[in-house]
Amino acid sequence: MRDVAIVSFAQTVHSRRRQDVNEVELIQPVIQEAKERVGLDRHDIGFTCSGSSDYLAGQAFSFVMTLDAVGPWPPISESHVEMDGAWALYEAWVKIQTGAADTALVYGYGKSSPGDLPRVLSRQLDPYYFGPLWLDSVSVAALQARAMIDSGKLTQRQMAETAARSRAAAKANPFAQVKGDFDVEAILAEDCLADPLRRHDCPPVSDGGAAVVLAADDTARRLVERPAWIRGIDHRVDSHNLGARDLTRAPSAALAAHEAGVSGGKVDVAELHAPFTHQEAILRAEIPLDGAEVNPSGGALAANPMMAAGLIRLGEVARRIIDGSADRGVAHATAGHCLQQNLVAVLEGDG
Repeated sequence: MRDVAIVSFAQTVHSRRRQDVNEVELIQPVIQEAKERVGLDRHDIGFTCSGSSDYLAGQAFSFVMTLDAVGPWPPISESHVEMDGAWALYEAWVKIQTGAADTALVYGYGKSSPGDLPRVLSRQLDPYYFGPLWLDSVSVAALQARAMIDSGKLTQRQMAETAARSRAAAKANPFAQVKGDFDVEAILAEDCLADPLRRHDCPPVSDGGAAVVLAADDTARRLVERPAWIRGIDHRVDSHNLGARDLTRAPSAALAAHEAGVSGGKVDVAELHAPFTHQEAILRAEIPLDGAEVNPSGGALAANPMMAAGLIRLGEVARRIIDGSADRGVAHATAGHCLQQNLVAVLEGDG
């Protein structure tokens, strides 16, 4: 196995609506910043992989136009996943493992503001059994939250405390969209959007993107003094049928964490992709974090750019390892409804 590391990370300042730019203009400065931080240009990148969704863009093969932000001439080695950029990173990691490239550019982006995001995400449901019910993503998450509460694993107060803690942590994050001091009692006094979920239990609708640069072996050591080495990475999936799953658990997250080697040492920091407050509790129960600081960036409750929020979790952990504030971290990304698909990575610094 080759040693592969994240050597650079950049992201947009996430916002509710970016009407001043299209997708190309949104992500191009981020891609450029990620490369410039390690002194690379497009000729130095061996492989490029992106994550996005045609449903958000409202057109087929929308990722092709976004290649204008990369500069794909002369022709480049490129791929795309119709997933969060975290899965694009996994593909790039595999590509480097084969020896076909020594460096890779990975990016993910999404503009959720033009449409009705909860309805757009309902297209991820089984089209025969669940699609005709016209459930949206918030309603589906509410079913999971209710299952957690009814099982005695979580209370609404604990959910409100997670919301307040996450948004307070985001005050130190210049890229976060929702940040500040929120009162738990005030949150609990809100009306429900979909019982038992209140507005602060749900992620904001965000426009934004992120990019990372991967490098292998001595190339990584040359580009940055302290690379964030990917010591383990794995992704798994649970059943598409919500009725066939125990919604209070995420077995695929536990399996991915095991295969990635999370339990192999002390975890200093963890970034969990938990768009809804109750999902953080589920992930904490499935992934052994050994008292790690969880979501110091504020997590997806502070900013949730579709197709980039999972990649940002990897970037946030890598950034702390690169700057020396953490030695070992865990990054998690999810996709689908109710934590259906989960990716877990273990990142470590030298020494």
